[in-house]
Amino acid sequence: MPKSKQSESNPFAFSDSNKRYYTYDYWLKQTFGGKCAKIPLDAGFTCPNIDGRCGVGGCIYCSGRGSGDFAQLPTMPLDEQYRTTKSRLSRKWSVERCIPYFQAHSNTYAPLDVLKSSFEAALGFEGVVGLNIATRADCLPEDTVNYLAELAERTTLTVELGLQSSNDTTAELINRGHSFADFVDGYRRLKAASDRINVCVHIIFGLPDEREEDMLRTVRDVAELHPEQVKIHLLHVLRGTKMAEMYERGEYTPMGREQYIHLVVRALELLPPDTVVARLTGDGMADDLLSPDWSRKKVSVINDIDKLMYSENTWQGRLAAEN
Repeated sequence: MPKSKQSESNPFAFSDSNKRYYTYDYWLKQTFGGKCAKIPLDAGFTCPNIDGRCGVGGCIYCSGRGSGDFAQLPTMPLDEQYRTTKSRLSRKWSVERCIPYFQAHSNTYAPLDVLKSSFEAALGFEGVVGLNIATRADCLPEDTVNYLAELAERTTLTVELGLQSSNDTTAELINRGHSFADFVDGYRRLKAASDRINVCVHIIFGLPDEREEDMLRTVRDVAELHPEQVKIHLLHVLRGTKMAEMYERGEYTPMGREQYIHLVVRALELLPPDTVVARLTGDGMADDLLSPDWSRKKVSVINDIDKLMYSENTWQGRLAAEN
């Protein structure tokens, strides 16, 4: 008899492939009928741990572009940013359906009229089917939350909240500028405003001084919140950051490849099965990446995560009931 394909023996319900976790690609197909191109945008916002409201310098690992390295420069009008990036992406895949992604820095950290002008303009761009807004849980005043709830009635809205770690000692070390309690408060106010807002929580593995149990504690805390989506990032050491200074002084050792793969599988087992895994590892600008070098082969890492889940016969949410 011919050997069965992994996809045919996959015990995970939210999948049409060999993936044993709820991929963003699968969610896009279920939500929009097919792939969508996310178009990163930089609206020129900043962060409260940069401008002095709760700190200066930003998070110690963050580039000068505030994670918006793949967007066009903020000096370019938003519509031009959108068209330029969309045109570039069209050389690789279909861009009939697009999601503008306000990615750089904290994209609700501005007066409401400024936010509205940016978000409403983006909704009018050609091919737009949804909107993603990356921000912090401590940048959600009541008027902004109410506007986001109204926006979610008109489009598929995802608000991405950076947590990184639920460990307050770690948050202080990385200059995050808020506690886990602050994060939970913002998250819950956002969810109370509208059940139509998709919330995506970002966490980072490999932060300084964190052990495996610390990172899995963050996963358990996030699982308890039960967000619609989660992004798991690997900590990259980028040139020009405080993290790079620590690395070059020998004060920080990046996470190894096998450890990361093992940890991601353990994390997926703990997450609710209906939480979309929007990312399994992050991207760093190739020229700015100091370490870990193995992270440049992202597809290989993701394939090995799949292989480990198959060999262990495990899947997302397998241990969620025991969390």
